[in-house]
Amino acid sequence: MSEAVRAEAKSKPADTSQTVVVKKYANRRLYNTESSSYITLDNLADMVRQGRDFVVYDAKSSEDITRGVLTQIIVEEEGKQGQNLLPTAFLRQLIGFYGDQVQSLVPKYLEQALGAFGHQQEQMRAAMQKTMGGMFPFGNMEEVSRQNMAMMERAMSFFTPFYRPADLGGQAGAQSGTQAGGPASADTAAEIASLRAEVNALRAQLAAKTK
Repeated sequence: MSEAVRAEAKSKPADTSQTVVVKKYANRRLYNTESSSYITLDNLADMVRQGRDFVVYDAKSSEDITRGVLTQIIVEEEGKQGQNLLPTAFLRQLIGFYGDQVQSLVPKYLEQALGAFGHQQEQMRAAMQKTMGGMFPFGNMEEVSRQNMAMMERAMSFFTPFYRPADLGGQAGAQSGTQAGGPASADTAAEIASLRAEVNALRAQLAAKTK
């Protein structure tokens, strides 16, 4: 390929609507097929922040290893100074859910809770941009932010009653049938409904404060 063709290819803007295919080779190098260049986990983290969708395949077996690579990104980010997002207690609870009878409930619940939190953050950003030209309601936005954090803390601690430390032994096993049965399922549905009600209340507060 001539230099002129290469320059033309580089000058074309990337189609952000397309899923980027990344290949991981045996030497652990990541190859971005869209930009035809080698990238790092930091580059993939930036793509996530920019809203770019990507999938990672093992170059030899063609296996989809996206989940594993995303987990590596989280480990890298958690290892950076001052960028910890996952509290130690939460990590212990999360590990405790593996192999537990409520394991299947955890992913969907966390997805909904984080989705609601992200939606609230977007509303806050929109409210900030809308009010930048006049008097900015710092106090009001700080209060909404505190409510958001309280809601997330409540969401993260929701499964605490199901967490069974190793030292409980047989007592935890005896209670597992009750926890995994009808009452636990009803409590789960009620708690999710309660969180949704809180989200709707926060939306109403934002709407009122930005008028």
